[in-house]
Amino acid sequence: MEESKEIVFARTLEEVKKLARRQNSSISKEQVKEAFKELELKEEQFQMIYDYLEKHKIGIGKPIDPEESLSEEEIDYLEEYKKEIAVSAQVSNGEKEAVFLGAMAGDTQAQRRLIDLYLPQVVEISKLYAGQGVFIEDLIGEGNLALSAAVTMLGCMEHAREAEGMLVQMIMDAMEECITGTVREMEKDRKVLEKVNRVADRAKELAKDLHRKVTVEELAAETGMSAQTIHEAMRMSGFAIEDIERGLREEHT
Repeated sequence: MEESKEIVFARTLEEVKKLARRQNSSISKEQVKEAFKELELKEEQFQMIYDYLEKHKIGIGKPIDPEESLSEEEIDYLEEYKKEIAVSAQVSNGEKEAVFLGAMAGDTQAQRRLIDLYLPQVVEISKLYAGQGVFIEDLIGEGNLALSAAVTMLGCMEHAREAEGMLVQMIMDAMEECITGTVREMEKDRKVLEKVNRVADRAKELAKDLHRKVTVEELAAETGMSAQTIHEAMRMSGFAIEDIERGLREEHT
């Protein structure tokens, strides 16, 4: 079954974002156009893509300074955290390769050492995802969890370079998923708030006209909203909509 253009577009956009993250949060217009070539987009559509990428802290043709998106609180947190992990992360190139080979062979001590070595890398990757609604401490936490899981999954890799690529990709994927989940929850919360505010505003208007609290039935009849919608809004607000008379069912909920 052939995929719709919408599905191809969404998948390609995610691939472009991931490519840009691997390139220090930067991508060229040529790379974007190459990625979307089969969709035959117009220039104004490409401009919308560039705007979308920039909103997600991805530079078009040049890297964006990742620290520009950090709040003072996040900067302070990073300074303290980097001090904590600095000593354990010191390593020579020779030791790093040996640790990778040991971790790939299933040596648990090497796997623990590899986690220590990559904690600073998690910090640097987290900066690429800053400013997108998730505090950097949470991004680092998700990245560290992914790192801990990834070091136990390197047995299928043949070379240390491949193993390193796998570690980085799993860390990035975890942060992407964290942001996606947070944005989804924020959108859900926004819709809930809109529903509660809409019901509360209409209830306030009607109560003002009647000089008393209104019933769910009265509000539904006056506004055209369903009683179910009003009841849901009341529950979502914790029954804090003052201008609606609560019935027996709500009193005992």
